[in-house]
Amino acid sequence: MTDLLKNPIFLDETGAREWLEARVWANGRVCPHCGNADQDKLTKLEGKAHRPGVYQCNEPQCRQQFTVTVNTVFERSKIPLTKWLAALFLMTASKKGISAHQVHRMLGISYKSTWFLMHRLREAMREGGLLPTMGGAGGAHKNTVLSLLDRNTGKVRSFHVATANRERCCADCPRQRFQRGAFDDGPSEDLSQAWG
Repeated sequence: MTDLLKNPIFLDETGAREWLEARVWANGRVCPHCGNADQDKLTKLEGKAHRPGVYQCNEPQCRQQFTVTVNTVFERSKIPLTKWLAALFLMTASKKGISAHQVHRMLGISYKSTWFLMHRLREAMREGGLLPTMGGAGGAHKNTVLSLLDRNTGKVRSFHVATANRERCCADCPRQRFQRGAFDDGPSEDLSQAWG
């Protein structure tokens, strides 16, 4: 398997970035900040003042700089992109999975860094893409999944909630209705005498 890691995308940072750009921007570059896809308004910044792969959106309201790693699991990582892609390859090419310690030995980076990148990659695979996880860079998702367990049947019902807060989620909870007095059949002093 180590012979397969001699692919140029695992050795050259520019080759790795170009490979990722071809996958993420298959239909052309898109500004991750404003969504601009007009190639005439996206310019590549070159020269000694800029690192390779930096683009700028020239929309008047945006004017932000970005790279292909913005809004992906690779964002804000000091680990080279070649190591990320090599770890991704090792994880997907292994039938039975691969441990972080094995990847640490194969890639020659610290175990702590390897654990971090493998954790991010596993979460991204679980969610189905290179988007950051809910706790990652880029903020939390706007939709929340709410699941309810029916104690009589044992079945779980799940549905999306656009906005979730305590009042909305607990409005129909029987315990909340009891605490608000919705189940009182009589005055509260009758209950206190009964429980005495």
